[in-house]
Amino acid sequence: MKIVILERNSVGLDMDVERFREFGEVDIYANTVTVEEVVERINDADIVIANKAPMKEEALKGAKNLKLICEFATGYDNVDLEYCKNNDILVCNVRNYSTAAVAQHSFAMALFLIENLHYYDNYVKSGTYGSQSRFSNFDKDFWELEGKTWGIVGMGNIGRKVAKIAESFGCKVIFYSASGNSTCAEYERVDFDTLLKESDVLSLHCPLSDRTRNLINLEAMKKMKKSAVLINVARGPVVNNSDLYTALTEGEIAAAGLDVLEKEPITADNPLGKFTDSNRLIITPHMAWASREARERLVDGVYRNIKNFLAGTPENVVNG
Repeated sequence: MKIVILERNSVGLDMDVERFREFGEVDIYANTVTVEEVVERINDADIVIANKAPMKEEALKGAKNLKLICEFATGYDNVDLEYCKNNDILVCNVRNYSTAAVAQHSFAMALFLIENLHYYDNYVKSGTYGSQSRFSNFDKDFWELEGKTWGIVGMGNIGRKVAKIAESFGCKVIFYSASGNSTCAEYERVDFDTLLKESDVLSLHCPLSDRTRNLINLEAMKKMKKSAVLINVARGPVVNNSDLYTALTEGEIAAAGLDVLEKEPITADNPLGKFTDSNRLIITPHMAWASREARERLVDGVYRNIKNFLAGTPENVVNG
């Protein structure tokens, strides 16, 4: 059995991947980006473990032994599922490993922006606080989540976790189903315009699809409250980055927290890289999912997927 790990670095060097050697020979690559690299590296592979590497027909057609593709992820839009199905290649992902981490990061960013923590931290560390006579400072306004409306796009496992936490803060929770297929009955489902109009915080937890690409564009942000905070921990292209820059500079919304961007890592032509006011924009490098616990669950999940496949009882198959 030949296993190829194409993107070992995607789970962190502190994660143990040596356990996969119990299944057979393992080739490990730090990162794999191009189709040409994929073709060369998986030529004789029985099992491939990938994350973002392009697993399309042109990359897979020469891998005649390939039987299983395991994602170091929940998403699988890097894989040509139809080609794999037609060629008896199973594709398995790992689900729910990062739910707690992503939900936690959503609130970390929202509270950082709502409470102007960047401003107040600098206020103290600059020496300004020490030079004043009063014990407190609240010159830059902030507000409570209690009694506000938290809007959600994507009421899957992460969306529901965020909704539950938002409720604990005293928020009213509303959500919009981009697919129209949500079965969630615990929270109020609204149309898109109502979501934009009523949300004090709007957080995105939806997959990327034709329905959600550029969902949050300038037209949408103009319908939001000028005091609203936008959080994107879903997929970068759900938010039009150029339009967000315009919305922030023109005051259409108050602030935004992003863990994902249209192109990653951030490119020189992304205008958000030039927006330096951390009181109104915080960007993290696609790490909301990556707590130590989440990464351990992810690697364990891939290990189990391979073990179950070899036992003849595959699980988490996305193209079956």
